[in-house]
Amino acid sequence: MNDKAGQFAGKAERWSETAYASPDAYLAHRAELVATLGVALVPGDEVLDLACGDGGLGPHLLARGLAYRGVDAESAMVEAASRLLGEAAVVEQGELDTYEPSAPVAATTVFRAIYYAKNRPAFFARARSFTERKLVFDLNPRQYRVSQIVSELEAAGFGRVAMRPFLVPQTRRLPGAAIRVAIALERTPLARLALRRRFTYVVAAVVDD
Repeated sequence: MNDKAGQFAGKAERWSETAYASPDAYLAHRAELVATLGVALVPGDEVLDLACGDGGLGPHLLARGLAYRGVDAESAMVEAASRLLGEAAVVEQGELDTYEPSAPVAATTVFRAIYYAKNRPAFFARARSFTERKLVFDLNPRQYRVSQIVSELEAAGFGRVAMRPFLVPQTRRLPGAAIRVAIALERTPLARLALRRRFTYVVAAVVDD
């Protein structure tokens, strides 16, 4: 979590359980978009999850047959992720702005942390250097101009950008039926209206062949 490392140390235990009102539904849907948005990942593809927190996304990606590598700057988060994932995944300590895997990965993800990058265009370019298929992250369109982000991704060498509204609420618990409705609404014009007030995009910056 970059220069903010340390502020989450006391929150690492049960991070996902407290950060999300419906953690399983929220993270399962996030994993679905990581696997499918922009270009599909296939079983065996490795996902590098930067600023991974307690690794809560890991089990949902592993369930899809994907390999998972979690990286976080905060040692307490690394320890929590290691306990959660055990030998099923690789978890390492590293900074958002400097970490690079020893070998290229199919996809890189950065959730709830892209704003910690000290130099966002430079981060995009560095991620492109070790990402073979796509970079996936969340984006608040009320905080950042979407056109600027797309321009930065294209300048970094990503060939195209796909975006999907993400309407599963983070802090409000909904019954399963309501969550299914919210996911269905993501593909409708109503989602764009909802983004004017709250919610985020999931962005997939694709490396074209």
